[in-house]
Amino acid sequence: MSKKKGLSAEEKRARMMEIFFETKDVFQLKDMEKIAPKEKGITAMSVKEVLQSLVDDGMVDCERIGTSNYYWAFPSKALHARKRKLEVLESQEERTLLAKELSSLRDQREQLKAEVEKYKECDPQVVEEIRQANEVAKEAANRWTDNIFAIKSWAKRKFGLEENKIDKNFGIPEDFDYID
Repeated sequence: MSKKKGLSAEEKRARMMEIFFETKDVFQLKDMEKIAPKEKGITAMSVKEVLQSLVDDGMVDCERIGTSNYYWAFPSKALHARKRKLEVLESQEERTLLAKELSSLRDQREQLKAEVEKYKECDPQVVEEIRQANEVAKEAANRWTDNIFAIKSWAKRKFGLEENKIDKNFGIPEDFDYID
């Protein structure tokens, strides 16, 4: 014949919580060592250990008054603890959803930036900037053309050279002129 095994740690914890919730009273350790074996079948040797584990997990409150420790746990505290845990879990779920949405929106923003970049040359502002840059370049080219004509004129006067010889020696094309 097999012997009946004792209660598991979780069963002991659950049964001890039942004592607190059913009586809604405050106990000392010696009280729990008397009540738990009789009412819930928890061995007297393990009462202190189980009670301490419940205190450590915040399920049972403990306060030292004078030389005695008093223990209590009310159903409302357990309810509030479960509600808080539920709120934390829900906020974590919400945070996960928001993080996914943020990631999706960032990806979408990058795609839109790439698309805008494709059509950048059609942007009126960019076109205007290109026109202005072209105008500056045209003015600079005409200024250099002015300088070349001035040097050619100076060389003709100073050295008595013909214009076509100056052009040939300095690689100036025959159709060299200002840009319109």
